[in-house]
Amino acid sequence: MKILVINCGSSSLKYQLIDMDTEGVIAKGLCERIGIDGSRIVYQPAGGGKTVTESPMPTHTQAIKMVIDALTNPETGVVKNMDEIGAVGHRLVHGGEKFACSTIIDDEVIKAVEECNELAPLHNPANLIGIAACQEIMPNTPMVGVFDTAFHQTMPEEAFLYGLPYEYYKKYKVRRYGFHGTSHSYVSKRAAEVLGQSYDGLKTIVCHLGNGASVSAVKNGKSVDTSMGLTPLEGLIMGTRSGDIDPAIMEFIMKKENLDIDEMMNVLNKKSGVLGVSEMTSDFRDLEDAYLAGNQDAIRAMKVFAYRVAKYIGAYTAAMNGVDVICFTAGLGENNRYVRNDICAYLGYLGIELDQEQNAKRGEDLVISTPDSKVKVMVIPTNEELAIARETLALVQK
Repeated sequence: MKILVINCGSSSLKYQLIDMDTEGVIAKGLCERIGIDGSRIVYQPAGGGKTVTESPMPTHTQAIKMVIDALTNPETGVVKNMDEIGAVGHRLVHGGEKFACSTIIDDEVIKAVEECNELAPLHNPANLIGIAACQEIMPNTPMVGVFDTAFHQTMPEEAFLYGLPYEYYKKYKVRRYGFHGTSHSYVSKRAAEVLGQSYDGLKTIVCHLGNGASVSAVKNGKSVDTSMGLTPLEGLIMGTRSGDIDPAIMEFIMKKENLDIDEMMNVLNKKSGVLGVSEMTSDFRDLEDAYLAGNQDAIRAMKVFAYRVAKYIGAYTAAMNGVDVICFTAGLGENNRYVRNDICAYLGYLGIELDQEQNAKRGEDLVISTPDSKVKVMVIPTNEELAIARETLALVQK
């Protein structure tokens, strides 16, 4: 079966067509600047060159139509018509407590996801637009929703509750939900496969490090804690997000700068993180270049970032009463050996020592700790699209 994976953002749409017989990518690409001037589609078939086509995309429906046109193009396409696609898997960001696993999308599911919109106002509406666009164009093709929050629904109460009046949880479901669940699930399972060990018998910490970043504790195949919370703002310092702060800072700065709550939230979400600390950039690639050039602003930001990650690793080691494997993944975690080195420099108490030759590699599943390290440290490139496709296949074949 061929499965189309769709990941909709507010103004973007990532897609992959995957052959589930081989789990190979048939074609992939990206629609950018949807509803904005200068919109374009990037398309690349397996083994072929990348093409970029600029064209107006006023809506996600138009973007989906352009994806289908690219996939069925007589010269560069990879399918004759959309009947060859057996199902569509959609990334959905927030399922609240309603969804602890992936599900076939129907009207009831859409209504339930809409009820979670206020918990993820930047993400859920865009995800729903993508679903509606696909349903309009492919009305007879089964659709599956795979939730970022679902993997973390196994967290115990002591991990997901905040120190707030319990009535806010009962009335509004204010709690830690966590995100990047599809990635944390895939990486922790893949690590067990690479090591040839039972997934149900490992204590794994996954560090999903990129512009958005989170850490999770996976004990015996289940998420027992994760750093993001009610929203993706909590936890690690990120590209532009502050991560954990003293809540009273908000009132202090709002009074000093004469800001309202929307302006303050904009500071925390879009002007903070390594961008704010470095006063330079939110792009970790640019930050790495400046760090290696000895720029003190970049060094400061990278040190603050690495320290926060190391603290969470220590906390989750305690939460699981030990750790067997620490995995680095996502853009930064997979590709920046200096960040991995700086984080692991704090972990000597765990008996960790990095093999610097292994740590210098990228783009493959790797053990980067020395053979005598008491805890294995690994790099596992994430593959959220494949994970979504697997979940989709399992449901449509039932």
